[in-house]
Amino acid sequence: MFMKSPFVVGGLLLALASTATVHAADPLRLKIDATTPGAQIDRNIFGQFAEHLGHGVYEGIWVGPDSKIPNTRGIRNDVVAALRALKVPNVRWPGGCFADEYHWRKGIGPSSQRAVTLNPNWGGVTEPNTFGTHEFMDFIGQIGSRAYLSVNLGSGTTAEAADWLEYLTAAQPTTLAKERGANGHPEPYSIPYLGIGNESWDCGGNMSTDYYLSQLKIYTRFVRNYNPAQQGDKQMLKIAVGPNEGNVEWTEAIMKAYQKKQWSWDMQGLSLHAYTVVKWPPAMPSVGFGIPDYDRVLKSTLEMESLVTKHSAIMDKYDPKKQVALVVDEWGAWYAALPGSTPGFLVQQNSMRDAILASLNLNIFARHADRVRMANIAQMINVLQAMILTDKEKMVLTPSYHAFRMYTPFQDAKSVPVQFDAGSYGSGDVKLPRLDAIAARDASGKLWIEFTNLDPENPLQVEADLSGIAAKSATGETLTAPKVDSVNSFEAPNAVAPKPAVVKLQGNKLTLTLTPKSLTVVAVQE
Repeated sequence: MFMKSPFVVGGLLLALASTATVHAADPLRLKIDATTPGAQIDRNIFGQFAEHLGHGVYEGIWVGPDSKIPNTRGIRNDVVAALRALKVPNVRWPGGCFADEYHWRKGIGPSSQRAVTLNPNWGGVTEPNTFGTHEFMDFIGQIGSRAYLSVNLGSGTTAEAADWLEYLTAAQPTTLAKERGANGHPEPYSIPYLGIGNESWDCGGNMSTDYYLSQLKIYTRFVRNYNPAQQGDKQMLKIAVGPNEGNVEWTEAIMKAYQKKQWSWDMQGLSLHAYTVVKWPPAMPSVGFGIPDYDRVLKSTLEMESLVTKHSAIMDKYDPKKQVALVVDEWGAWYAALPGSTPGFLVQQNSMRDAILASLNLNIFARHADRVRMANIAQMINVLQAMILTDKEKMVLTPSYHAFRMYTPFQDAKSVPVQFDAGSYGSGDVKLPRLDAIAARDASGKLWIEFTNLDPENPLQVEADLSGIAAKSATGETLTAPKVDSVNSFEAPNAVAPKPAVVKLQGNKLTLTLTPKSLTVVAVQE
C-alpha cells in the first residue's frame, strides 16, 4: 500500500491514479476546512496496556509500600506523575495472554497470604500476586484513568468472572461486596470496559469462531456490572475478541452473529490485534539500525490503514449504524529482544522511529474515528513500545511517550477534513508518503493540526490554507532527533524531546518547515 501518494479527504485515504513525486524543495500544500467537523476522535484511542509481563507491572508500576523508591501505597510516584500528563483514558489489564490464566481471588486480601503462582506465558517466572484487583484500581485512580478489564475465558469459568464483577461493582450488601469492603473499598468500583477473553483464536484457547461465540453469549449474559451508576446509557461496554490482523473470517462470523443476536447477549466492541513486526518472529533491531530498516518498519506499520478499512467494511455490512466499536487493543512495534535481556520479557528500546510509528497509527485511528473508538498501545512500561522505561529508582520517558503527550489536545476533539498530496520518498522497492497529517477542533474551538514528516533526510516545507476559522495566532512544538535510531537513555534522558516549532501565520495561511523524521503539533487560535 501507499505506493501512490495518498490524498486525504474528510478522513478518507484515496489513492490517486497518478501523482508525480514531490521534491524536497517544493512546498507541500494542504487545505484544512474547519467548517465541516467530522467524527469525534474518541479519547479512548490513546489507551494504554499493562500486562503481567517482564517488568511492566512489577518494578514498572509496583514497588511495594516498603520500597525506598517514592511511592503511594506501593505505586511509583514518578510513573504516576508521568502518566497523569498523558491524560491516559483507559488501561487494559491484566493481559494479554496472562489474562486467560489469571484467577482474581489469588490477588486479593492480605499480600502476605496471597498465593505465589507461575507465569508460563512470559518467562516462566513466579507471580507473587501482590499487584491485584485493589492495587490496579488504586493505580487507575492515581493516574486519573479508567479500567479496561480482561476476564479469564481460557482457563476460567463464567461463575469466576461473574463473581469478580459482583465483587467489584455490587452496592448491595452481598457476601462478595462485604468482602470487598473488608479488603478496604466499601464503595463499588466503576468498570467501564470489559474484555471477554483475549486472543481466543491463539493463546486464549485456540478456539474456533463457533466455540468462541458460544462462550461469548454466555459471558455477556451472566457477567454483569451491578454498580448503580453504570446502568442504562452508562452501562459497562463489553468487548468481544476480534481478529488477528487480516483474519476477515473471524470478523465476519462474530458480526454476523451480532446482527442476529437475541436480547440475552450483547457486545459493544470488537477487538483487533495488529503489531508492526515486518516479519515473524520479530527480528528487527530496536537500536543500531539505519534508514533502510526505518523505511521497512514504517511501510509495515502503514498496513494498519488497510486492516482497519477491511474490518470496518465487514462491520458496516452487519452494523451500518456503527454501534459496535472497532477496538485496536493491541498495537505497536515488536522488535527483537535486546541482547542480554531475559527471554520472554519483550525488552526493547524506543527510538525516534517509534515516535513516528506512533503518530502514523494514531492518525489512522483518528481518520477512522466513526468506527475506531478505542485502542491500546502495547505496552505502557518496560515492555515492547513502552511510554516509560525504569531501572530501580531511575525513570526515563521514551520518544513514544512524547508523541502521546503531544497528541493530548486531540482527545475528544472533532476531526476536520484535510486535503493534501503527500508526495513520496524512498529507495528500491520501498516507497513511502512524505507527509501524514490530521486536524481537529477541540471543545473551545481551537484548531489543532498534526504534521508528520516521514522522510528521514529531507526537510519539508508545508503551506496550509485554513478555512472556517479567523486565525489570529499559531504556536507549535516538534519532536525530532539527530538520527532515526536516537533514543532516550538513563544517561541521556532528553536526547529526544519536544521543542518549540517556528510557525508563520499570514491571514489564513499557515507555513512552517518540518524537519526530517519529525512530528509537529500546531495550535491555531481565533
